[in-house]
Amino acid sequence: MANLKQGDLIEISRWIIKHWALYVGDGYVIHLTLASEDANAVSIIEKVVGEDKAKVKREKLEDVVGQDKYCINNHLDKQYEPRPIEDILQDANSRLGEKHRYNLLRNNCEHFVTLLRYGVPQSRQVQ
Repeated sequence: MANLKQGDLIEISRWIIKHWALYVGDGYVIHLTLASEDANAVSIIEKVVGEDKAKVKREKLEDVVGQDKYCINNHLDKQYEPRPIEDILQDANSRLGEKHRYNLLRNNCEHFVTLLRYGVPQSRQVQ
């Protein structure tokens, strides 16, 4: 996708759920992913009610997307002003390797990237 800009939110369609990542430039994204994730949406859905371990990773966009469809979706830009790009990137990079408790309803990948871009953790797919 040629029009990607640093700080853009990337929405990746995976079966009935969405995975979210933050574009950081040069073909890379930073995202919160299940430590045990095998790109199988069914295994993720099984964890809806429970919590699992997650890790912040920097990976090539093409590797994260695989065969799935994706788009730029800065969906909260009308509600919140995005933070300065320098702040977004610095915050995102400083979190690399962090381990989190992943919970689809309270602490998921969309919460993570909206916190980075807007300073507010939100998840439309949960609401």
